[in-house]
Amino acid sequence: MAVICVFEDDRWSDLLPLVYCRPACELRCGMSSLLEKMQRAYPGHRFALFARDYLAATVRERSPLPVNDLPADQDVLFLNGRLLADKAIPVDGPEELGLCDGSLVYARLRARSAAALTPRQFLDGAVARALPHTTRHVEVKAKLLRYYWEIINHNEAELKRDFADLAPAGEIRGKVYDGVYVLGKENVFIGEGAVVKPCCVVDAEEGPVYIAEGVKVMPNSCIQGPAYIGPNSTIQMAARLREGTNIGEVCKVGGEIENSILHSYSNKQHDGFLGHAYIGQWVNLAADTINSDLKNTYGTVRVQLPHKLVETGERFVGLAMGDHSKSAIASTFLTGSVIGFCCNVLTSGFPPKFLASFSWLTDSGCLPYSPALAVEVARRVLARRRKQVTEADAALLHKLYDLTQPERDIQGMEQ
Repeated sequence: MAVICVFEDDRWSDLLPLVYCRPACELRCGMSSLLEKMQRAYPGHRFALFARDYLAATVRERSPLPVNDLPADQDVLFLNGRLLADKAIPVDGPEELGLCDGSLVYARLRARSAAALTPRQFLDGAVARALPHTTRHVEVKAKLLRYYWEIINHNEAELKRDFADLAPAGEIRGKVYDGVYVLGKENVFIGEGAVVKPCCVVDAEEGPVYIAEGVKVMPNSCIQGPAYIGPNSTIQMAARLREGTNIGEVCKVGGEIENSILHSYSNKQHDGFLGHAYIGQWVNLAADTINSDLKNTYGTVRVQLPHKLVETGERFVGLAMGDHSKSAIASTFLTGSVIGFCCNVLTSGFPPKFLASFSWLTDSGCLPYSPALAVEVARRVLARRRKQVTEADAALLHKLYDLTQPERDIQGMEQ
């Protein structure tokens, strides 16, 4: 049986700052990650990962899959990690490369051909050149997620699809107190150990609501489907979770959220608004943090990424915030803002729409955030969730500081 190898390609950087410390396939869309969707599409198959070299050590610590290490004697179906897999690409068939708008979607190869390829060739877009010129190329239709707002655009539909695939619909295994209104019960799942307290509304009439095991929904909260609340997360009192809310595991959220993803282990506990946003891991948004997702002109949004300015063609684009970043109370982010990895935003006015990774921004200016201090803070933060910063994690933070220096140079930041 062929191995399925999920690779990163030459457009991984278009998903920054969300993929600084993870392969693109670990991003979430709907109830599951892109990798988990691929694994569901190929039950019983062995999987492996091709990732950037500097990520390999940390990925190996959290994943049981082989990383940058393929068996030499097996056929391989290589799948692009940005693929939103809604159906299986055939494993069996002739050797061929599947392309969509110039991007490699898959490579179905015999063992000998597969053994000649390296993660670097996928990252450089050099796979076709490394194979015999007789290898067949076919143009295919596929959903390759290129930018963070594309993930958000697919999020609601994926919440519905994942619910249909994964949820025992209509089952309530946790405790629902008297005084809770559940609308559209047939589209609701509440997991074991979950608690929904009085005066809450779970509204699944327009889309399913999945409340995972161990979740606490505090009184006077409203959850409107489609929505997903991941394991052991807490929904604070009087929260308004509108359609498309997608909360990963062990998060604490409150205020108003619409069509946004909190990856996992992140907090937005207080009042404020989050819309059309993707928030990374180990992020803290302080009280009254707000992001805009619509311009006053109702025009389309331009987004500044670390390496280029992109005209999105979209009217609704919210905030992207990299892992380990934090906002101060009453922070307000403009439409389509991008906050890098490991930033502190401590201003009384609007931060810039793009903030370089490892920035410490105050009203007095912007200084580099020391990687040594960033590691120390990360240790404190993870310890609160009974997690540890490993040697590989610490090494990665220092490596990312070096890799993101060009961002700080462009912003004119002192070293």
